[in-house]
Amino acid sequence: MHDWPSKRREWALDQKLDAIKEAGFDGVCAYVSPELKAGAERRGLVLMSGFDCSDLDVAQPRLEAQRDLGVHFINIQLLNHDTPPANAAAMAVKLIKLSRSLGLDVHIEVHRDTSTETPEKFTEIARLYRRATRQIMPVTWDHSHFAVSKHVMPKDYSARLLAWPESIQHSQMFHLRPFNSQHCQVPVTNGRGRFTPEFEDYITFVEDLFALWLRGPRPGNTLWTCPELGCTHGYHVSTNPHPWPDAVAARGAFAKAWSRALKRTPSI
Repeated sequence: MHDWPSKRREWALDQKLDAIKEAGFDGVCAYVSPELKAGAERRGLVLMSGFDCSDLDVAQPRLEAQRDLGVHFINIQLLNHDTPPANAAAMAVKLIKLSRSLGLDVHIEVHRDTSTETPEKFTEIARLYRRATRQIMPVTWDHSHFAVSKHVMPKDYSARLLAWPESIQHSQMFHLRPFNSQHCQVPVTNGRGRFTPEFEDYITFVEDLFALWLRGPRPGNTLWTCPELGCTHGYHVSTNPHPWPDAVAARGAFAKAWSRALKRTPSI
């Protein structure tokens, strides 16, 4: 919602929260401030948080601050692109142990410019974490970074990007950033209310992703999904529609994909 409806007239926080509620979202995903907590509570919106983590001593007060503001699920972008997997896994072990001692549920995101930025790095970190803890590392799945790093074509989305079924099924956090083989973020609509062909390809993958999760243990019987479309870090191309209306359109499409995935899982 950066620069919405324009850079000069960007909405205030209350306007943004009113729009989020009106659009049918259940909550807000952000590093939570007291103002955001108060505004979300007034509207019955739940909160999910996240931040970069490169130092445990810095992370602990942030975790405590978010806990004190009522957050339970926190997404972590772990260390840097050049962090050796062994170092990243060791940090993940300590961070997740700390978060659980604080009553929090931290997930490590697969994300560009972090230690998990490629399938190979992530797989090794997850393996080392499991060897150290005998547990599956909790992961926030954002498949867009893997798709672009490997230039995965639409016909191969599900075959190549759902290659970690156990980890996906044990996750409780998905960041759903629409992608194609060359772009980490593609437009949801053409700006006139119609879905783009790229998003139509992506939504087929999302349905398969949901169906895979539903066939698993469904931890907590809860899955948090964020239609992640951003204006910053080069995600948004200037000729694309603004991400906020596209995020609203994506929310509706994801809800329908969820319903279709439920029908594919007869035991539910």
